Amino acid sequence: MANTYTQIHIQAVFAVRKRIGLIQKEWEDELYKYITGIIQNHTHRLLVINGMPDHLNVFFGMRPTQSLSDLMQDIKGNSSIWINERNFIKGHFEWQQGYGAFSYSKWDVAKIIAYVQRQKIHHAKKTFLKEYQDLLVEFGVEYDERYIFKELE
Repeated sequence: MANTYTQIHIQAVFAVRKRIGLIQKEWEDELYKYITGIIQNHTHRLLVINGMPDHLNVFFGMRPTQSLSDLMQDIKGNSSIWINERNFIKGHFEWQQGYGAFSYSKWDVAKIIAYVQRQKIHHAKKTFLKEYQDLLVEFGVEYDERYIFKELE
C-alpha cells in the first residue's frame, strides 16, 4: 500500500484588523497555545509561534490533508471568537483580511524558527510593513500596495 510523504514548511503572517496593537502580553501565551491546538488538531506540526501586539508569525509543518486557506480561515476565525468570548479587549477583536504565507526548505527551518522567536527584538529595528514588503520581494510575490496590511491607526 502506498503512502503520502511530504515536507512542507510554511510561515504565515497575519495582522490584527487595522493593525491596532490589541494582543496583550498578559494573554498572548494563551492565544499562542490556542492557535497551536488548532494547528495540531488538523495534524499539522507547529514549529514556532510569536508576534507583536499587532501581528503574528506562525511557522509550521503542513500536512497535505487540508488547504492552506482553510487552515488560515480556521486559525483566524476561531481565535477571534476565542478572544472575544474571553473579553480580553474592550470592543470586538478581528484579524485583518488576508495573510502572507511563505514556504521554506528543510535547510531553512532552524533559521526561520530563530527569526520568529526574535520577533520583538527584530521589530525594534524594522517595522512590520517593511518586514512584510521585504518578504514579498524576497519571494518574488507581486503585490499592489493598496491591498497589503494597513498602516497603524
